Amino acid sequence: MAESAIEWTDTTWNPTTGCDRVSPGCDNCYALTMAGRLKLMGQAKYQADGDPRTSGPGFGLTCHPETLALPTTWTKPRMIFVNSMSDLFHEEVPLEFIKDVLDVMRDTPHHVYQVLTKRSRRLARLSDVLEWPPNAWVGVSVESARYLFRVRHLQEAAAHVRFVSAEPLLGPLGAFDLAGIDWLIAGGESGAGARRMSPEWVTDLRDRCVEAGVPFFFKQWGGRSPKAGGRQLDGRTWDEYPLTALAS
Repeated sequence: MAESAIEWTDTTWNPTTGCDRVSPGCDNCYALTMAGRLKLMGQAKYQADGDPRTSGPGFGLTCHPETLALPTTWTKPRMIFVNSMSDLFHEEVPLEFIKDVLDVMRDTPHHVYQVLTKRSRRLARLSDVLEWPPNAWVGVSVESARYLFRVRHLQEAAAHVRFVSAEPLLGPLGAFDLAGIDWLIAGGESGAGARRMSPEWVTDLRDRCVEAGVPFFFKQWGGRSPKAGGRQLDGRTWDEYPLTALAS
């Protein structure tokens, strides 16, 4: 089992690996850097190279059907982040493979699965042909107001739990419709070249969530390392989850 250091999940599961940059939130992608290291280490899942203009060494989109059964071997209930090293709705992931991933979720109702994508157009386009199981949480990454269209696409998905990840938050999101949104995560960028997040951007999101009754999770201020700036916002941590969250 791949235990995760990500604060809002327990475990990661990567039925696909690899991706391509699609927006500024991808500029300092930790997964792209990690894939290059894993390739050098000889990790079998990271030997396909992606297009150097948008991807990199070890980060070519690859499906791994041999990993599909992995969650069925985990008896303890977990929150599982699906594809921390990829995007399930990447254009090169076949529809039938996406359905296979959803079937695994359906067959393991003791787990909660968290699916996060930047490819919201494909998510919306497939909304009529995908049947999301109740234990699947579906989310979109939104780094600035320019990408709020991803929230609108998410609202079209027939998922039981929908969430927004405003990380890395690169600008104010401003006013947007939180109808049908069950959870919001916010956080600053970390790593070399991390871009600064303004406190006002975060407090505005927090206040909007409080007003709308949407659970709010503040992951980090960011900086050179993920924990460099800590996690407190206005003197406290914000670790709220949807009511259907499993206890770890």
